[in-house]
Amino acid sequence: MDEVQLAERLIAYDTSRRAGLGLATDFVSGWLEARGARVERLSLEGRQCLLAGVGGGDRRILFHGHLDVVPGLPGQFAPRRSGDRLIGRGAYDMKAALGAMMLALSDLAAEPPPGLEVALVIVPDEERADPGSNCTDMLVEEGLRGDFVICGEPTDMQVGVQSKGVLMLKVDVRGVAAHGATPWLGRSAVLAGVELFRGIEGLPFAGESSELFERPSINLGRIQGGDAVNKVPDHCRMDVDIRYLPEQHPDEVLRQVRGLDPTASVEVLIERQPAYVSPRHPLVATLLAAAGRQEPTSAAVGRDGASDAVAFLRAGVPAVEFGPRGAGHHGPDEHVEIASLARYRAALVDFIRDAARTPSAEWSAQVPG
Repeated sequence: MDEVQLAERLIAYDTSRRAGLGLATDFVSGWLEARGARVERLSLEGRQCLLAGVGGGDRRILFHGHLDVVPGLPGQFAPRRSGDRLIGRGAYDMKAALGAMMLALSDLAAEPPPGLEVALVIVPDEERADPGSNCTDMLVEEGLRGDFVICGEPTDMQVGVQSKGVLMLKVDVRGVAAHGATPWLGRSAVLAGVELFRGIEGLPFAGESSELFERPSINLGRIQGGDAVNKVPDHCRMDVDIRYLPEQHPDEVLRQVRGLDPTASVEVLIERQPAYVSPRHPLVATLLAAAGRQEPTSAAVGRDGASDAVAFLRAGVPAVEFGPRGAGHHGPDEHVEIASLARYRAALVDFIRDAARTPSAEWSAQVPG
């Protein structure tokens, strides 16, 4: 089974649903065990996680991936090829990368790197957008560690060393009800909410930039208001997704948002800190070199989205994002570039071989430049 076939097999499971996640987890667990990996299956608050390892020693590098995807239409779980594209829900985020990581682990099981354990962590809930800890948070809290982590999120063969912080807000706006025939006698909470959102887009923090990011990201993910077509709505709820720059502070962002309308209620739903790893970290440099042999344009970049890398970074473990080429994640035409999958697998294996040859003392020494 090659990279494309394995990706197709994973895409075919509807892992936006619990039943599909269970079937996919069973398949992945059996596949890895059959190829010589040590597989441990963990249940965390009813969610199934996998920890598969090869090799051994006093050093440890983690590959990290997730099986879950955002919901899609039934046809999106029937993978199809079109030219150099493999199309389907989760192809880019991140089932093709996960399949390549599984194959890389199989390659390493056949010839384990000396003095180094390589583990693949697979979780079922990276995409969840509700409050509370996910499996990666809980695994790290329970002591999961490594010397370095690669999260297989979509990066187009670039190495993501920074990501924006996450501030998801629930904003409640009040208006004044009136008859729909005389709207001037009331105040539409929906229109006031839209005006408030436009105000958020114009706040000082929204116009700032940094070395790797042009601007923060601000999205009106959901708006709800009104209960009758012939009535001026007196209540509006908005869910606003703000991705702030690593140099910005969430308290200041929140202060600016709340200052727009003191009568509105602003509640933090989810907050996640930004990710930052120095591009000069020695293992980042090793990964960039391995990726560069496969893709000469590979570089250290910033990532607009968040990932589970933050959980490791909070624990003091350097973690980056690195995945194959593609486009359209979470969209109707999500796809991965087929040719990049073998290159991605090779880069992972080369990175591990190079890291194993590097003395432990050099793993934490800063690379000049």
